[in-house]
Amino acid sequence: MTILTDTPVAGIDDQPNNTNKLMVALDVDGTLVDHDGHMSPGVRSAAQAVVARGHDVMIATGRSLNATLPIIQQIGLERGYAVCCNGGVTLRLDPTLDSGYEIIHKATFDPAPALKALRERLPNAKYALEDEDGNFLSTERFQDASFGVESIGVDFQTMLDATAVRVVVFSSENTSEEFNQAIHHIGLSGVTYSVGWTAWLDIAAEGVTKASALETLRKKLGTDQANTIAVGDGRNDIEMLTWAGRGVAMGQAPDEVLAVADEVTASVLDDGAALVLRGLL
Repeated sequence: MTILTDTPVAGIDDQPNNTNKLMVALDVDGTLVDHDGHMSPGVRSAAQAVVARGHDVMIATGRSLNATLPIIQQIGLERGYAVCCNGGVTLRLDPTLDSGYEIIHKATFDPAPALKALRERLPNAKYALEDEDGNFLSTERFQDASFGVESIGVDFQTMLDATAVRVVVFSSENTSEEFNQAIHHIGLSGVTYSVGWTAWLDIAAEGVTKASALETLRKKLGTDQANTIAVGDGRNDIEMLTWAGRGVAMGQAPDEVLAVADEVTASVLDDGAALVLRGLL
């Protein structure tokens, strides 16, 4: 594993690639923005410069669509693609479209089996669900910035009857380790899931991850696997970092994320993403 440092002479992996267009997949929270949702000027300018260079820069985030669009705007992306909802939704960006984008893929699933199993094990957790129309249904007035829209309070049965793109579960009564143990004990099947920094669970359709969505786009673009780069910090980035020809973990990432990365950059507080991006110029 390589540790990236901010030196004036780039290593071999950091030399500018002037002959091949790169596919650059960037996580948002903990990578492009800190945990308060702030993007530093250094990260913003580096991302904008890589976009301007003409590489295929793609946001790949667990955030829902409406929470992803402001990040797309900040880094100057007008054309190309973006992956939201941990691979559940893929956008094509085009400034000639009325909204500037269109949804080209949406992976939905029946959330009822997972929700029933989770509630039995975690009865006091909060639950939210993004339906196929982009609405967020929630229990207990559950709201998070990653939703991008205000959640609608519903009873649990309504959530069971919905078709989901993304399910979120949060428990304020458990640590992330306890939460993870509970999830493994349940033995969820038919879905793909990842546990976040806190006692937070994201659920997508079976087989759907950031990596699965990015691989579809890679084939669509005809990009060589060796020319793919991904940067992320969370457990939901593990598949993406493994998939990429060059997977870079943020310095503050948990051990299991660091273990699968080819390189480790500085933390989000030290503009680690900017260090990686400047190496592509």
